Amino acid sequence: MKFTNKIVSSFIATVWLLNGMFCKVLNFVPRHEEIVSRILGNEYSRLITILIGVSEIVIAIWFLTKFKSKLNAIVQMIVVAMMNIIEFIITPDLLLWGRLNIIFAFIFIGIIYHNEFVLNKKSNQQTII
Repeated sequence: MKFTNKIVSSFIATVWLLNGMFCKVLNFVPRHEEIVSRILGNEYSRLITILIGVSEIVIAIWFLTKFKSKLNAIVQMIVVAMMNIIEFIITPDLLLWGRLNIIFAFIFIGIIYHNEFVLNKKSNQQTII
């Protein structure tokens, strides 16, 4: 279980780091700024996109520290759900897979949940024994 938890944790952290750093902060995927622009307006869309990217990097670092890991998992799940529901409603044409994006978002939420509340719990139980 511990090995699986580490692999899944690496995947989750990588998703946050790649999306935050490369897609948003470094703007390798300009579509993200277009989404922000459509939702919040054009005037500060670049700055807001960078701030969202930095926030995603912070989530990844927080996740990797394992500090208050349950709270971190809940925050991740809420953020992913909120972002994807808003995008589903307002900007489906800008999403990589259109409205199907929401399916991948909820799969990711499921992975976060399973990693923290199932795999991590079993990992901690095994260490005690």
